Amino acid sequence: MRLPALPRQHIVTPATAAVLALALGGCATAPPSSVHGKPATSAAPGRVWTAPENAARQLTPHERALGTHGGPIAATVPAEVAARITGLTLSDVVDLALGNSPLTRISWAQARAAAAAYGSANGRFLPTVAGDITGGPARAISANPVFLPADRRTFIPSVSLQYLLLDFGARSGTSRAAREALYAADFTHNAAVQDVLLQVQLTCFAFQSARGVLDATRANVETARQNLAAAERRREVGVATIADVLQARTALAQAELAAQGADGTLQGARAELALAMGFDANRPFDIAIDTAAFPLRELGESVDSLIARAERDRPDLAAARALVRQSEAQVAVARSAVFPTLTLGSTAGRNFSNVPRLEGQTYLLQLGMQIPIFSGNARRYEIVTARETAAAASARAEQARLQSAAQVYATYHTLRTAAQRVSTSLVLLSTATQSEQVARGRYAEGVGSILDVLLAQNALADARAQAVTARWTWFSSLAQLGRAAGALTPTGASGLRFSPDSTPGSPR
Repeated sequence: MRLPALPRQHIVTPATAAVLALALGGCATAPPSSVHGKPATSAAPGRVWTAPENAARQLTPHERALGTHGGPIAATVPAEVAARITGLTLSDVVDLALGNSPLTRISWAQARAAAAAYGSANGRFLPTVAGDITGGPARAISANPVFLPADRRTFIPSVSLQYLLLDFGARSGTSRAAREALYAADFTHNAAVQDVLLQVQLTCFAFQSARGVLDATRANVETARQNLAAAERRREVGVATIADVLQARTALAQAELAAQGADGTLQGARAELALAMGFDANRPFDIAIDTAAFPLRELGESVDSLIARAERDRPDLAAARALVRQSEAQVAVARSAVFPTLTLGSTAGRNFSNVPRLEGQTYLLQLGMQIPIFSGNARRYEIVTARETAAAASARAEQARLQSAAQVYATYHTLRTAAQRVSTSLVLLSTATQSEQVARGRYAEGVGSILDVLLAQNALADARAQAVTARWTWFSSLAQLGRAAGALTPTGASGLRFSPDSTPGSPR
């Protein structure tokens, strides 16, 4: 039997293909010149790039919802909070920030991915089962048509099972590493929540401080107006000169400028607070004015106990320790690669064919062992890499512990200083108020001079600002200490233990 002539084909061997790929790849010495009909890059370092159409388009609702698992894509405000949007409390601000912050969504998604990776690692302890279907027409050139026809059609479905019996700790090490990575991701998420708590509380306190300073500057404007009125009255009766009036007007203008600057600072603080809550900066909202008494309290814990507490409770330190254990598990995985692996496999199937002699059931049971003999020292260096990576992780954990101790120590003493400044600022405000009243009274009676009045006025303005700033600096310092010690909560550093309230004059 004469076989039909086959068409001639150009055969490219793998070696020839590799040479062609290298030759063609070597020709690409510059980036592409265009994309969608526009230049791929700017023409020169100092030129602006012209973007193709839709290159800078807005994200679609689907794209924006990817980070929320199909949830709302805009900042959400619960109905009960929306009812008091112009009088939000600190708890409201914290809840809004935690619900809308992209930082918590990032860390949460990473923790969920780590949980899925842990599940994948544990799947290696189970056997793998796979189905396979092969078949089709075939022609045997050298077949004896007496026994088997040359033209055949076969259809072979089969099921195979593979199970790893022994790998000297690779699976268990991978599982431990994935578990510790999951712990690290979860602790990192907790740390992200703490960071958001601290940031939103600091921005809220900064907003309150800026608003208090604005109120203080407006009070200074009113004081300056009163002093100007006193100077004008004295000039009308002929006991003061135009110089007194001009100096009083200058002081009033300076007070108005300070008030205008304080208003600008307040608007900047408002924008930062809106950002912390996940709002657009132009969204209407306001914070309730804090009219509660200011209890100046002393910590009932020593700095040593707070450092020990931070080491125990801070989630970022727990994440660093989990990463150390993950690296140690990776060392076990690297060591297992130098030992043999033992596998068990089986396959069962059935052949269907137009040739009855080719039909029937098939099965296979096999036990395999793979023994590493030589890998160019790659496995040995992989062990060294894993060991050094674990050593670096341990050093990072120790550095994080030392940094936390330094943060606790610094914020502890910062809080003590802030408490002292609150007491001093209250005393300063009281004496400055009395001094300004006395100076103004003396000037009205013709005893004092306008310079005494203006000096007292400036001292009072400074005292008002100092009192407001000291108050909110204390709250900010308390929140920072709570974060450093791992005791920050949505309502503030309520996890810290304080002594009974003391009087403002004796913070210690």
